[in-house]
Amino acid sequence: MTGIEATNGYIALALPFLAAALAPLLTRVLGQHAAWPLAIAPAAAFFILFGAVPGVSAGDVFLFGFDWIPSFDIRFSFRLDGLSTVFGLLITGIGTLIVLYSGGYLAGHKDQGRFFSFIFLFMGSMLGLVLADDLMTLFVYWELTSITSFLLIGFDHHREAARRGAIQALVITGGGGLALLAGFIVIRELTGLASMTEVLAAGDALRDSALYVPILILVLCGAFTKSAQMPFHVWLPNAMEAPTPVSAYLHSATMVKAGIYLLLRFHPALGDTALWTTILPAFGAVTLVVGALLALRATDIKITLAYTTVASLGLLVMLIGVGTETAIIAAVLYLIAHSLFKGGLFMVAGSVDHGAHTREIEKLGGLGRAMPITFAAAMLCALSMGGVTPFVGFLAKEEIYHALEYADPYYVALMIAAIVGNALMFAAAFIVALKPFVGRMPETIHHPHEGSLTIWIGPLILGVAGLVGALFYATYHQLFTMPMASAAVGAPVEIGIGWVPHLNLAFALSMATVVLGIVIYLLSARLRAGIAGFLAAVGWGPDKGFDQAMRGLIRAAVRITRLLQPGHLDQYMAVTIAVIIAALFGPLIYTGGWPAIPAFPRLHFYEWAVFALLLAGILPVVLATNRLTAILSLGIQGFAVALIFMLLGAPDLSFTQFMVETLSVVILALAMTRLKLSVADHRPLRDKVQAGVLAIAAGSGFGLFLLSIAQRPFDRTLSDFFERYSYAIAHGRNIVNVILVDFRGVDTMGEIAVVMVTGLAVLALIRIRVGPKGVRYPDPLEKTP
Repeated sequence: MTGIEATNGYIALALPFLAAALAPLLTRVLGQHAAWPLAIAPAAAFFILFGAVPGVSAGDVFLFGFDWIPSFDIRFSFRLDGLSTVFGLLITGIGTLIVLYSGGYLAGHKDQGRFFSFIFLFMGSMLGLVLADDLMTLFVYWELTSITSFLLIGFDHHREAARRGAIQALVITGGGGLALLAGFIVIRELTGLASMTEVLAAGDALRDSALYVPILILVLCGAFTKSAQMPFHVWLPNAMEAPTPVSAYLHSATMVKAGIYLLLRFHPALGDTALWTTILPAFGAVTLVVGALLALRATDIKITLAYTTVASLGLLVMLIGVGTETAIIAAVLYLIAHSLFKGGLFMVAGSVDHGAHTREIEKLGGLGRAMPITFAAAMLCALSMGGVTPFVGFLAKEEIYHALEYADPYYVALMIAAIVGNALMFAAAFIVALKPFVGRMPETIHHPHEGSLTIWIGPLILGVAGLVGALFYATYHQLFTMPMASAAVGAPVEIGIGWVPHLNLAFALSMATVVLGIVIYLLSARLRAGIAGFLAAVGWGPDKGFDQAMRGLIRAAVRITRLLQPGHLDQYMAVTIAVIIAALFGPLIYTGGWPAIPAFPRLHFYEWAVFALLLAGILPVVLATNRLTAILSLGIQGFAVALIFMLLGAPDLSFTQFMVETLSVVILALAMTRLKLSVADHRPLRDKVQAGVLAIAAGSGFGLFLLSIAQRPFDRTLSDFFERYSYAIAHGRNIVNVILVDFRGVDTMGEIAVVMVTGLAVLALIRIRVGPKGVRYPDPLEKTP
């Protein structure tokens, strides 16, 4: 990729984040009209990516990026091919309409600027995800989509349902993200493949790897949680607590499509195995049918559409799992069609709510006369979702049936799931697009009205796009579907399906789906009651299970916290020292080095004298009858260490040790006189013995460890470095001072900061216990009668 093209790529990636930074200011100045200048950012990114369409249509792949963390072979790199480019076009194109829609839908909202910032951060994260080439770069953007979706779903944070939906989405998708990170690490460290380009060029390397199964499971965990496959689907309907612009964007071009993108991207490397063609179709088929049934059960327009998205994602996963060229083509056709009609229908749902002030299907009707443009947009999108010609949804449905028309029982079962799921979604589409607009208007609806231009322009454009794409199918395939399918298959493919029906098995099944969908639509009220009654009888479900799991997690956390943090400092110290002892003696025992004891060094008489002074200083500490005597005796140990420094020819260290030890004793003695502590140690003998055993074990462990280190051959590499460069670089002849001030100056500054903070904490404790005028404040831990 040339420098100019790479620059354009960086600009496209940066534009959403730039708009996020500017959004609060522009909204404060322009109000709801800020949507127009803000929409320039995603529109510009769209046209930049569209400029790459001729190249990727010809089979070119554009790579750009730079070294990010070279020591770990991590690059901030990106890849433009048919798959990533079309995803990028959907993200930025639909994102432009969502920004305009948000300007009208949230007009007058006090936090509209914050909302724009969140939606642009979400857009930029998703765009970076689909364009990322390096695996670690992809993961960073993957997690950014989880974080930004959390902010958007919980935007109305004053409502408990919004907070719960946001947390649920973050926990489920974030947990899947951690599994995906583990999968990427396994791929990088054990196969040496660090980028998508390397993965796709490696051929069968992953499939032939001994670690194929864990890699596949970890990648599927990330994809299934993100794309709401059963039983991880529960976060998606609950995400409808977000404002409608978020729902429209999340369901059409972002977030849920991330998992589908990942599966399509990894299909050439991980697909075409028995596990792939078993796990994906099984999960996908169940998700398709169950999601479609739950959509029919719902009474809220947004919830109905949310469950149809779950069903559509299941259909896509099922097709990717089948893995044949025709199935991948069908998945690509349906993915684009779904992005168009689902984004439009969600915006229609928001328009209905905005105009009629309700989304309950049973409370709506007759809105077509008051909202004709919205009605027209809804019908265009519903016809595409129902697979009616001449819409892109028809092309997708025909290709789906072409991909599954085999006599094998495996394909027959998947075909039945596809027919049932598509028929249920056909009915759901017209329940959303037809029932609110036809018939008699309920008396509870007062003054319904068409929204502003920014509200109805988005769904109308998406509905018309679904029609134009099918009418000009040759251009549509050449620019979008063929490059996308070729990248997912890993080889050039040809797509020729058009909007003119052909009398074949696929068309017959398509017509049967329409007929079955009409029957379900007419019986929808009875079916809704039956499904609701069945679910009520069952009672438990994954959504309730999530709450139970979270409550169990909280209870476990409380119990573990009470066990590990009971509020007693002596227990904290005992646990800490016990862990240190295990770390010191554990390796010796494990490696068979125990009970070998390093030889004790030969000492001069004056060194024995210092050693005797150390031992003599321990006795007063242990036998002292009050704390002040113990503190003063403890200082003997520090003075003995200072003497050792002096005897070994380090007078500067000796002087520093003398000063530090003196100040420590003085400060501790002053603190003891101000804090309310018992004069002597009144612990029972059992506690004293336990503390003594730990102290002796820790001291012995450190002594043995230091003796073993001292008897190893001395490595002068670091010493030679400091001797060579202390004067040349830092212009200092005192090597110790140079190390402290220059080579590890930041560390020294950190130590000073720690000492300062500790001093402030001690001062705060003293002032809490004793007021500035000698008034004693109550002890918060002291029991009151």
